[in-house]
Formats: sequence, structure tokens, C-alpha cells
Amino acid sequence: MKKLLYLKDQELKQYIEKIFVGYRETVSDAKKILDKHSLGVAHNKVIHLISLYEGITISELLKKLKITKQSLNRVLKDLIKLNVIIFKKDQNDTRVKHVFLTEHGIKLFNEIFSMQKKRIYKAFLNSTSEEVISFENVLKKIINGKL
Repeated sequence: MKKLLYLKDQELKQYIEKIFVGYRETVSDAKKILDKHSLGVAHNKVIHLISLYEGITISELLKKLKITKQSLNRVLKDLIKLNVIIFKKDQNDTRVKHVFLTEHGIKLFNEIFSMQKKRIYKAFLNSTSEEVISFENVLKKIINGKL
């Protein structure tokens, strides 16, 4: 890693803290809705991904979440029980399951998303277009970074 003289360890620690706090606050915006349905952060992540990638397969979900099958299975069982998701078998390979939100699942996602998007939208609205683009680029580099 090239040495960035203007980024000292203390500053990097503060950036990491801001990432933690930003995530915590974004998740906490939806906590009341999740609590009402006895759901947690893991359920929220799965619902969000299914809304983003309609018909995603179980193996794709596992790759995106980087969790075990056992952990995902627990979350999926909860979501099935609450009629939030359904599975459809692949037409070519019946071993492959695609996951979709039900009508109830879509309503739940929209309720959660509307809470979270207020914070993000407000932050972007109070930023310049250059700040938004820079923020997105830095996030992509954090996500795709190699150690």
C-alpha cells in the first residue's frame, strides 16, 4: 500500500468508527419495523438482497452474504413462516431454487426501505454531486479492496 502521509492511524480509526456508526444508524432506522415482526439484521439483509436481485438463487445469496448454509437456512425458515418469501424451482435444473418476495414481503421491504432511504437521501441531498460520486467510489474501493 502506498504511504498516504495525510492519513494517520488515528484518522483511519475515526473513519472506521464512522463506517460502524453509519451502518448502526441506518440499521436502527428500520429496527422498530423489524422488531414488530420479530426479525433482525440478518433478515433485513436477506430481504434487501432478494428485493435487489429478484429470483436470486440460494448459492448466490450465500456468496453475497458470506455466511454458512446453516445461518441462511435459519433466516429463510423465519421468512417463509412469516410469508415474506417463496421459492420457485429452476426450469432447467430443479435442484436450483430461486427466491422471491411475496406480496407481504414486498410491503415489508418497502416499509423498511422507506425508513432507511430517508437518512441516505437526506445525506445525499445535503452533499454536492462531487461528494456523492467520491463517496460511492471510495465505498467501492473499500468493498473491493485487497489486503
